Amino acid sequence: MSTKHARADSLSLLLFTLRSGKLMAINLLKVSEIIPCPALTHLPESHPHVKGVATLRGASLSVIDLSRAIGERPLADPDAGCLIVTDVSRSKQGLHVQAVSKIVHCLTTDIRPPPYGSSRHSFITGVTQVDGVLVQVLDIEKVIHGIAPAQIVVEPDQLTTHEVELLGTVQILVVDDSQVALQQSIITLRNIGIECRTARSAREAIDVLLELKGTSGEINVLISDIEMSEMDGYALTRTLRETPDFSDLYILLHTSLDSAMNSEKARIAGADAVLTKFSSPELTRCVLEAARTVNAR
Repeated sequence: MSTKHARADSLSLLLFTLRSGKLMAINLLKVSEIIPCPALTHLPESHPHVKGVATLRGASLSVIDLSRAIGERPLADPDAGCLIVTDVSRSKQGLHVQAVSKIVHCLTTDIRPPPYGSSRHSFITGVTQVDGVLVQVLDIEKVIHGIAPAQIVVEPDQLTTHEVELLGTVQILVVDDSQVALQQSIITLRNIGIECRTARSAREAIDVLLELKGTSGEINVLISDIEMSEMDGYALTRTLRETPDFSDLYILLHTSLDSAMNSEKARIAGADAVLTKFSSPELTRCVLEAARTVNAR
């Protein structure tokens, strides 16, 4: 199976800068609005990376000092700049940045994995070029996790004997280019007695699937992130569905975005299910459904 000519999806990026002036980006689908930095209420016992709380249309919004969160120099004027309001992983937050530059459109294949040795390697999921200038794509899930880690609440004793037996029949591969998201999934699966295989990219996932095909460890459930560099979850799903050996593989797409559009795109690509990150009980529910489907085939 070749991934060289896998069909790519389009992607819109919002470009912004911090004090250094280097261009960074965030997936536009994760942005709900951009506003001037409002007056903030400072909470004395809040996380040091939280500048304060803003009131946005009657609702409280935590504002993250993005410079501080990713180890950059603080903004020259801490009260200037603007907020990128994001809607990610079931929560809204404001990212305080120096300035927003523009929106650019590209293909997922234009986004490359981050180079090793990058000073902010742990906070970027990919890089691309815009007008010959390097742009780093922010790992917003990593930033949020550093401030408010997702709670892993699933316990093995919540499962029935039949469910435990069902889960023993699945061989799972988890694919995610965010180390934080990958670890969240691994911990949840371990809590329900599953040791999974992992991959950090779609191409690596295909290599693992091919390696294990026909062995005792053959994968029958794939849990894949959608927003990955080079080849996203939709393209990975289409590629697998077009490959006879993997056309019946159970595919769950796992995304930090929550919208009907993602569910529809996942369905068209051929995924069995789609889930918004991160809820350990819901991931467990989805894995149980995957096990039932696999055993019914």
